Amino acid sequence: MAEDFGRRVEPYRRELLAHCYRFLGSVHDAEDLVQETYLRAWRARDRYDPARASLRTWLYRIATHACLTALETRGRRPLPSGLVADSRPLDPLVHGGEVTWLQPMPDALLHPGDPAGTAVDRGSLRLAFVAALQHLSARQRAALILREVLAFSAAETADILGTSVASVNSSLQRARARLDQAGVLEDEVGEPSQAEQRACIDRYMAAFANADVEALKRLVTDDVLMEMPPMLNWFVGRDNYGRFMDWVFDKAGTTWRLVPVAANGQPGFAAYNLGADGVFEVHTLQVFTVTAFGIGRNTVFRDAEVFASFGLAPRFGV
Repeated sequence: MAEDFGRRVEPYRRELLAHCYRFLGSVHDAEDLVQETYLRAWRARDRYDPARASLRTWLYRIATHACLTALETRGRRPLPSGLVADSRPLDPLVHGGEVTWLQPMPDALLHPGDPAGTAVDRGSLRLAFVAALQHLSARQRAALILREVLAFSAAETADILGTSVASVNSSLQRARARLDQAGVLEDEVGEPSQAEQRACIDRYMAAFANADVEALKRLVTDDVLMEMPPMLNWFVGRDNYGRFMDWVFDKAGTTWRLVPVAANGQPGFAAYNLGADGVFEVHTLQVFTVTAFGIGRNTVFRDAEVFASFGLAPRFGV
């Protein structure tokens, strides 16, 4: 029986991981909540009624309530741009202290070897979208994810949440207003293809490897935004971007090795910096938002837990 149960629920693991990640903004927490979902489902397997709901809907019900319970004891995971005012590029870097930051989700965990599958989830997993979700109440988050991302009906969503259709619609309306204000519900019809985005970041990587700040500036938009958790600093604008990159190359040197990555359906890379001992050490993981006009956002992570989730070696030789 256990083997049959596992066979039936396993195909939903990756989409449940994405679901929990949207709620929690943490890869590690999302993985824990998927395990909790399967444990709860196993314990309740005799009470599952296929006449009332599909297995997928039943699992989403369990996962959603597991996430709502988890959120009762967890704070939101912001990015710096959602927490403090912007900085100037040469301001002293200020560490966020005890802030628990949003983490990127490796595409490989959700769709290993399946770029087409990643494309399906791109909009609902974008860093900016998941960051905006963190500013919603738990119930608003649930209503928006179930209705807008997973396309459950208002009645199905109300049943999953154990509330009324009117309550679901009210929560959804508030959630949409908040996300629309944050500018994350924009139409993606004109967005470059994944291949075009990757090609843009490949050009950026070449410029970065050569410490060519002018080339980097040509690849970003006029209003590009850069933020760098765990630092609170963030700034906007092409000239500010260039000033900061000049500072980076001055302080960290100009010898780098770059490894392409993909996170949240977005292109990126891990940057390794040559240390004084002649060994390359992982420096940052950078995730980009590419628009039709160039790179609009660069979110730079410097976190050992993030590096580990992408399977990045901490060091390697020349």
